[in-house]
Amino acid sequence: MSGRRDANDPLFPRAGAGSLLAAVVLAGNTVLMLYPIVIMVFSAFKTTAEIFDAPFAAPDFTYIENFRRIWGETSLPGYFLNSVAITASSIALTLVLGTMAAYALARYRFPGNSAIFMLFLAGLMLPLKLAVIPLFLQMRDFGLLDTRTGLVLIYTAMGLPSTIFIMTGFLRTLPVELEEAARIDGASEPRIMLSIMLPLSAPPMVIAAIQNAVPTWNDFFFPLVFIQSDGRKTLPQGLSVFMGEYTTDWGMLFAGLTIAALPLTLVYIAMSRQFIRGMTAGAVK
Repeated sequence: MSGRRDANDPLFPRAGAGSLLAAVVLAGNTVLMLYPIVIMVFSAFKTTAEIFDAPFAAPDFTYIENFRRIWGETSLPGYFLNSVAITASSIALTLVLGTMAAYALARYRFPGNSAIFMLFLAGLMLPLKLAVIPLFLQMRDFGLLDTRTGLVLIYTAMGLPSTIFIMTGFLRTLPVELEEAARIDGASEPRIMLSIMLPLSAPPMVIAAIQNAVPTWNDFFFPLVFIQSDGRKTLPQGLSVFMGEYTTDWGMLFAGLTIAALPLTLVYIAMSRQFIRGMTAGAVK
C-alpha cells in the first residue's frame, strides 16, 4: 500500500483550509504589529496640525524638519549616546559573565551545580523592580547614583538569569566528544571554551543579546529612579521631556520615537539569520 495520499482524499481540503486560516491569522497579526509603527513613522514626517487633521494619510517624506530640529536643537543626541553606551556595555558584560557561568554549569559536574542553576532561574521569576528601595540604598552607599555605571550593573544583573538559562540549555546539547578530542590534542580548558564551544554557541548568544537589549534600550523605570542629571538621561527618559504640560510638539516627539526604534530594528535585521538559527537549534537537535 502506497504511503502517498490520494488527491481526492477528504483530508486535503481540510489541510488546505487550515493552512489558509493560519495564513490569515498570521497576516492579521502582522498588520496589528506593524500598524502602530507605520503610524509613528508617518507622523514623524508631519506637523502637529497635519497629525490631527489627517492622522492616517501618507506624509510628505521630504519634510524632515522634525528630525532636523530634534537632533540639532535638543539634547536627543546625548540621550541617544547614553542609551547606546549603557545598552552595549550591559549586553557585553551580560554575555561574558553569563556565558562563562553557563559553560561551567553545563559542562562540569560539581557539588551544588543544580542548586546554583536553580538560584539563577529564580531570577527569572522575581523582577528586580520589587527590590528598588534596597537597590537604591545600595547604589547610594556605593556612590553609583546618577551614574551610567550603576545602570550598567543593574541591567547586567537583570540579564544574567535569562542568559544563563539560554546558554546552559544549548551548551548541554553539544557532544562531549568535542571536548575529549581537544583535550587529547593538548588544548587547555580556556582554549576549548574559546576556540570550540563559543563559535558553536553564536546563535543562542544572539538570542540572549536581543532578548536583553530590547528591555534595556526601552527601559524607563530604572533611569527615572537612578538618574537625575540631564546629561546622563537615556532615550526613553529623555523623550518624556518633549511632552509639555500644556502643549506638545507631536511631530518632534514621533521623530524622536522613530530615531529611538531604528537602532534595534537594524540590529535585529542584521542578526535575524542567527536569531532564527538559535530559535530552531534545540528543535533540530
